[in-house]
Amino acid sequence: MSSSLRLWFATLLVLTQLINGALCWGKEGHYTVCKIAESYFEEETVAAVKKLLPESADGDLASVCSWPDEIKHHWQWRWTSPLHYVDTPDYRCNYEYCRDCHDTHKHQDRCVTGAIFNYTMQLMSASENSHTIVHYNLTEALMFLSHYMGDVHQPLHTGFLGDLGGNTIIVNWYHNETNLHHVWDNMIIESALETYYNSSLPRMIQALQAKLKNGWSNDVPSWKSCHFHQKACPNLYASESIDLACKYAYRNATPGTTLGDEYFLSRLPVVEKRLAQGGIRLAATLNRIFSAKPKLAGL
Repeated sequence: MSSSLRLWFATLLVLTQLINGALCWGKEGHYTVCKIAESYFEEETVAAVKKLLPESADGDLASVCSWPDEIKHHWQWRWTSPLHYVDTPDYRCNYEYCRDCHDTHKHQDRCVTGAIFNYTMQLMSASENSHTIVHYNLTEALMFLSHYMGDVHQPLHTGFLGDLGGNTIIVNWYHNETNLHHVWDNMIIESALETYYNSSLPRMIQALQAKLKNGWSNDVPSWKSCHFHQKACPNLYASESIDLACKYAYRNATPGTTLGDEYFLSRLPVVEKRLAQGGIRLAATLNRIFSAKPKLAGL
């Protein structure tokens, strides 16, 4: 195959995966984040969330946590596409809100961290000023916030601008050609489900919950805390993500690389911890919004 034809196929692969939503944790990842969060809600938070959820959710936040991915390619929702990530300068391996949080047209605050701040503020209006509620769709705000809290914990959602967070880095995941971003969104989780959990997502979630009560229990208080009494602190999470992207996601994953057992086994613990942290921090944020005395249930 000629180099030009190979490049055409690679470009087509990237575009296809972008169209199909390869810019976010897959459904399994978002479901996991929200299901973990649900088990750490305060009583007031449980009541508030159930009140805001659409009827179709049947009281289960996790069931609608992928909604922002499902609607972002519809013409009336295309404006939300930049809210799933924040691009950072190539090889800087750091994140700065004022420098990085903008869309491709340089509109400020249009990125995943800006979205988390915005939807946190909207949900705060429900308890602080009833007159402002009419200006916001709080059901949508809850679903957006819950989804973006997951997104900001995926390391390549703060990846380099030059490769669109790994989307243009074509690699092989074992025998399948894909891109690096898709590996972190979906394929590490899918491989873990097949290898360790008999393809059962509930089993994987139970394993992460067990780690939260045992191996990670001493870390949880620091994960959920926010400096300066903020309700949400996504800048910290984005800074963590780009650091992990440089140390783990991009490392040994140059274009054309075949990623196999060594990459999978060494990166899976990073993915597992980020899913757990996303859940803990989503719960902590919603508890701070809706509960009078925020304290993560179960601790």
